[in-house]
Amino acid sequence: MIKARIIIYLKKNYKKMNSIKIKSFLKILIIPVIFTLFLCCNDDPTGNLGNSNSTTPTGEFVENFGNQYNSDFFGRVVDLQDNPISGAMIEIGDSSTETDNNGIFILKNAQVYEKFAYIKAEKAGFINGSRAIVPTTGVNHVKIILLPMTVTETVNSGVASTVSLGNGASIDLAGEYSLSDGSSYNGNVLVTLHFLNPSDENMVNQMPGMLLAQNLQNEARMLETLGMLAIELRSDSGEKLNLKEGTQATISIPLDPEILNGAPNEIPLWYFDETNGYWVEEGSATLQGSNYVGNVSHFSFWNCDIPAEYVNICLNITDANNNPISNIQVSIESELNGTGYGITNENGEVCGIVPANQILNLNYFLNGICNNQEIPNSSQNIGPLSEDALINVILDMPEVEEYFETITGQFNTCSGGNVVNGYIQGSIEGGETFYSLVSDGDFETNILSCNENSNLSIAGYDYDNLQTTGEINYTLTSPLTDLGVLSACNSVDEFIQYSIDGGALEYVFSNFYVDASFDLDIQYFGENNNDWENCFWLRVSLNPNYPNYEGEYQFGYQTNNETFYFVENCPIYPNTNDNEIILNLNSFGNAIDEYIDINFGGAYLDDQGNPHTITGVIHVKRDN
Repeated sequence: MIKARIIIYLKKNYKKMNSIKIKSFLKILIIPVIFTLFLCCNDDPTGNLGNSNSTTPTGEFVENFGNQYNSDFFGRVVDLQDNPISGAMIEIGDSSTETDNNGIFILKNAQVYEKFAYIKAEKAGFINGSRAIVPTTGVNHVKIILLPMTVTETVNSGVASTVSLGNGASIDLAGEYSLSDGSSYNGNVLVTLHFLNPSDENMVNQMPGMLLAQNLQNEARMLETLGMLAIELRSDSGEKLNLKEGTQATISIPLDPEILNGAPNEIPLWYFDETNGYWVEEGSATLQGSNYVGNVSHFSFWNCDIPAEYVNICLNITDANNNPISNIQVSIESELNGTGYGITNENGEVCGIVPANQILNLNYFLNGICNNQEIPNSSQNIGPLSEDALINVILDMPEVEEYFETITGQFNTCSGGNVVNGYIQGSIEGGETFYSLVSDGDFETNILSCNENSNLSIAGYDYDNLQTTGEINYTLTSPLTDLGVLSACNSVDEFIQYSIDGGALEYVFSNFYVDASFDLDIQYFGENNNDWENCFWLRVSLNPNYPNYEGEYQFGYQTNNETFYFVENCPIYPNTNDNEIILNLNSFGNAIDEYIDINFGGAYLDDQGNPHTITGVIHVKRDN
């Protein structure tokens, strides 16, 4: 029998509450909306971030996040297909870095606030992304999904236009636009529009910041989102545009049918402040049919939300022996404000803002393994909470088929010293990829596996010296696996990485030919350049209408001047109508030896008519 025990400490009195008897919870989540719950933990979490003085300027709202201090961050930036995005610029306070070939970034001693850290990610070909968290004195783990800068429609200045998506989201534009300096713009306007649906489990990683907001009274509130839009306007040359001062556009945000019945007739609108990292109330939207419709005077992410008072909670999850349990997904359900999710880090910690003065239901799941199985008999209620709380949860799991695995080892540089700025990337069969930061040569990570003695794949990356161990395969010796000494001696300069049908990753590290003198032609024909059975050939007919050719291309064969081939066996050219693969050209080097970065993914049919899926990443230098 699995049991969970919970002890709650309130911030002011640190009053120890009695243990709560756990009952089975089998109810389906009934409100497909999201409130914020996010990784990391602070020893002194505070939810009363706002100031009730309506005359207080926005700058003082930020100051209420507490004093500034330094914290460490370890994160991953990916696209919608979960492919890593390399070369993304990461900014945290005054610190910055770029993601590596795995989309990983490490930033140490970044200056943040005690109760608020804002992480920004920027990459050509994508809408700017971000994440906001409550930081910890330990390592803060972050994942950001960047939305592609896909041109939904091209409209003309001086002409009223409507841009729509198939899901019902739309923008009505009056046709008057301005450049970043405020001057009028005349010409083509490339409109990018994305709808973020709160019923999508990945929405929390796609949206910017977190659902923390400043209302009209300058008070801090948590938000319950009913849907949001990402809107971007660009000129032909790629310069960012906005609405001309004094003009407005009308946005229309569709509602999920399960939300529609209980939706209010009028709801506040909130835009995302990219400078400060939180949402700001501005205007409102009315319910018209199944959409919220409202007017806006500028473009950013726009959000339909119900505000609520909140408190901060931190969960520390361990087993009966006080071992922290990582990769546990926690769901917290509020009857009035929906459901929030978080995943414990390597210290068993997860923190977030939750509705105040409500009874909350907590449930625990094995994240990414065993079909995200719910830990039985672990459901529990907490609250109502009127103050911030630190919650210790003990999960007793003595008789389950899942296994608690500990993986240890020593990670050295090629010269034999300790890796002081690197990470281990691994995966166990049947589970998701996991990462472990290495700062002193030693590493230890605790994960859950469905089966004893599973196969384990590990690669180590020396972040400072741009060296890697390459992929190494092991068999777990449950429950403790010591990998011994790993040495990073392989330089990573160029690579092609792809996976077919979710199988093992295939890598190509050498013998590329990249011709970008006219169209883009990337070829690999084996180590001797003559192997037509084990090769890679990708050709893109570059679109001159895209900024620097960077943008989205549809897999195909000479269709609309946008073409790329990918074939397992190079002589095969699949039929355009049978494929749904999208290629994102993220960066295009302008000269020989400059990098070209691409990620792609989707479904296709092989030459025998058999269906397949593929995802991949390309990081290569121009040869021509």
